Amino acid sequence: MSDSRTTSAPVLPRAWPFEEAQKLATHVDARTAKAGADDARPALLETGYGPSGLPHIGTFGEVARTSWVRQAYTALTGRPSRLLAFSDDMDALRKVPDNVPNRDMLEKFIGQPLSRVPDPFGTHESFAAHNNARLCSFLDSFGFDYEFASSTQYYTGGRFDAALKRVLEVHEEVVGVIAPTLGPDRRATYSPVLPLHPRTGEVMQVKMDAVNAQAGTVQWTDPATGEKFETPVTGGHAKMQWKADWAMRWYALGVDYEMSGKDLIDSVRLSGRICRILGGEPPAGLTYELFLDENGQKISKSKGNGLSVEEWLRYAPQESLGQFMFNQPQRAKRLYFDVIPKTADDYLTHVEKAKTLQAADPKGNDLRANPAWFINKGDIANNTGSPVSFGMLLNLASVANAETPEVLWGFIRRYDASVSPETHPMLACLVEHAIAYYADFVRPAKTFRAPSDKERAALVDLADALRGYEGEAADASTLQNLVFEIGKRHEFEPLRSWFGCLYEVLLGQKEGPRFGGFVALYGVRETVALIEAALLREQQG
Repeated sequence: MSDSRTTSAPVLPRAWPFEEAQKLATHVDARTAKAGADDARPALLETGYGPSGLPHIGTFGEVARTSWVRQAYTALTGRPSRLLAFSDDMDALRKVPDNVPNRDMLEKFIGQPLSRVPDPFGTHESFAAHNNARLCSFLDSFGFDYEFASSTQYYTGGRFDAALKRVLEVHEEVVGVIAPTLGPDRRATYSPVLPLHPRTGEVMQVKMDAVNAQAGTVQWTDPATGEKFETPVTGGHAKMQWKADWAMRWYALGVDYEMSGKDLIDSVRLSGRICRILGGEPPAGLTYELFLDENGQKISKSKGNGLSVEEWLRYAPQESLGQFMFNQPQRAKRLYFDVIPKTADDYLTHVEKAKTLQAADPKGNDLRANPAWFINKGDIANNTGSPVSFGMLLNLASVANAETPEVLWGFIRRYDASVSPETHPMLACLVEHAIAYYADFVRPAKTFRAPSDKERAALVDLADALRGYEGEAADASTLQNLVFEIGKRHEFEPLRSWFGCLYEVLLGQKEGPRFGGFVALYGVRETVALIEAALLREQQG
């Protein structure tokens, strides 16, 4: 007698990492079902890094996002997993990056594997080693759980030998996949195999005269000298062309998940076909959109446009960078300085919501859909977050012309005597960042305008109304309602134009905080003085 009962699928938290984790779980289930108990290994998630330039903020984004998929996979299935950060450091140096020293020296090593190119910074044994170290140092600072892998070590150590021999067995099929995508000249000479020149060490992109799958070798001719060579593909004597290399790695390592940028859609498709020809199954993955600089151009690690990791972390805490990476990965976003304050405050908002959700249901779907749950690795401590927003701190720094954290802390302690750097470490961090951001971006851009007659009357009215609260402990909500009442009384339409007046006339900027909260933090008496100074400035002007 059959059991007619059906088991409904669990309801996933409404967050993209869980959607990806479900794809990963399905892929692993299919792999295990096909191979049986012999392949009951942890799920393998991979990220790629091209160390031809300094580590880019986009590389961090890929590791962060993949880590969140892994976190969701663990919560969804309870199964083990691994994250491999793979560096393509055996790739040839094709061009000298614009943002490194000793560029003339690097010109001499064009065509050499990056792991054999001297370090222009003079700190490591190779250019690749320098950039790999930079990558690992940064990932470690965020506490990512990952394993670093070097393409050079995998090739020379024999990890890919069996897969490379398999490539030779299906050499013509692989050529048949890639050749139609190439121009006539390149199509005539294409091979997935790139032998290393036994004398110069150069990565040779040449036609194969013969492929011997049984011996595991390729025969080729040096176009510069006419000399013929027979090179084994094993032991690091050769490497694969880009798309074939990606596919070979998926096949050799059994990669279950890897995400990639929109610019690699065609590469993913072709590499997937090659992986199947080799006898493997390409991994599940997400196609994410690219980051744009302030001009709407794609950021590039060789050009150094957009924001660097170090620049972001000068102006905001690392959690805010995580928030930026979490938001809508399949949507293109500008990655420039002006996105930092809002992103930092978005993170703080999510933290406060997550605290409430965590207290009510530590394993609830609503909590696990919250970005802060991912950014804080599943545990939001009580002292996470800040009672004062980053935007508010920036405006406080602006009106106080604050050059040191002590100036801001003076206002903060008067606003709430129970708050200190020790009790609120995130606030302490935000104060430091606010001083730096104010000095570099807010102060140079401050431009005050004179109020209109209508605005002047409303500002005088606001100052008079605020005087009635001097010496009292008025809360932010009461003061915000007062500001609203003044705007309505003077018939500002739309009402946001009244707040635009407050920001532009009093703060010298286009946008600002909830003004009632600002008054509560800055002080009623101080705000009255700020209004009087603005009106006096207008009269003197």
